[in-house]
Amino acid sequence: MEAATAATAAMMWFRKGLRVHDNPALDAARRHGAGAASARLYPVFVLDPRYLRPDAVAASPGSARAGVARIRFLLESLSDLDARLRRLGSRLLLLRARDDVADAVCAALKDWNIGKLCFESDTEPYALARDKKVTDFALASGIEVLTPVSHTLFDPEEIIKKVFETRMLIIQNGGRPPLTYQSFVSIAGEPPAPAMEEYSELPPLGDTGEYELLPVPTVEELGYGDISQEEIPPFHGGETEALRRMKESLQNKEWVAKFEKPKGDPSAFVKPSTTVLSPYLKDVHRSVRNHTKPPVSLTGQLLWRDFFYTVSYGTPNFDRMKGNKICKQLRNWGWMHHLARHSVACFLTRGDMVCPVICKACIE
Repeated sequence: MEAATAATAAMMWFRKGLRVHDNPALDAARRHGAGAASARLYPVFVLDPRYLRPDAVAASPGSARAGVARIRFLLESLSDLDARLRRLGSRLLLLRARDDVADAVCAALKDWNIGKLCFESDTEPYALARDKKVTDFALASGIEVLTPVSHTLFDPEEIIKKVFETRMLIIQNGGRPPLTYQSFVSIAGEPPAPAMEEYSELPPLGDTGEYELLPVPTVEELGYGDISQEEIPPFHGGETEALRRMKESLQNKEWVAKFEKPKGDPSAFVKPSTTVLSPYLKDVHRSVRNHTKPPVSLTGQLLWRDFFYTVSYGTPNFDRMKGNKICKQLRNWGWMHHLARHSVACFLTRGDMVCPVICKACIE
């Protein structure tokens, strides 16, 4: 690739935000300079062996690997993303990392002579270490790096900065992340509006050289064929399905207005009494008048999710049992207050992280 082209060659590194609409990182990747389009665009997803090596008892204690239902959902999401990119004149470049995703991304940046790297910000501990390695390499190589926030409504780092900037909260909270839902809401304010611009095409693909560009594999091809699954989940991955579900849910304005989380029916399996959007959660809706209020409303559920991410970002050892003070009561007593158990249930079920040790302890 010629040096003149490198400055306008961009990589869009997909990770969690497997969508085309309302994707600030993708929007940044397709642009060059003052509104001009990038000459070449490389939309990339890297299969991570940390999660994808089959584990018959996943998620088992100490294992980061995902169960077959989650893998199936991911593969469906990748297939849908690829289809949507193809409709825009592009495609998903699927790579497989041997050991380290960061090494695979850095190699592609170098081999494809990338001038700009864009990816969605991620505050989870594993992602922070991975992204720092890639960012350090890119900056040292003269590559521009853009990491907009779009996995959450608010930037957890900015929320924590607001705590420091508010004198009263510094005194009361010691400069820590907000530790209650209401304090988080009062600090956060109104979320920014989603990106509304739509586009009919993306810049053309660049030359990938000798790289083997994989089709989206099946669960069997990943080695999950021998892992039993009693039934196929009724919820299919992908931006297309997520938007369909959101539109279907929000068309019932009376239901949206009167939605209250505690009044949902967990035994409603044929037609769930909630949106079933947590696996897909990528967007935010506008509420209607005469509606229920946070924390029980639909909007409140989005704010709970952001609150969780903010606390996790500002709390050392949040992803570990060892050294994590909030796990001491469970470890020592084998019991927690019902509100603490509710917090654990949210931790497990709202698409954030999985902690099977806590889950097993709560059940037993």
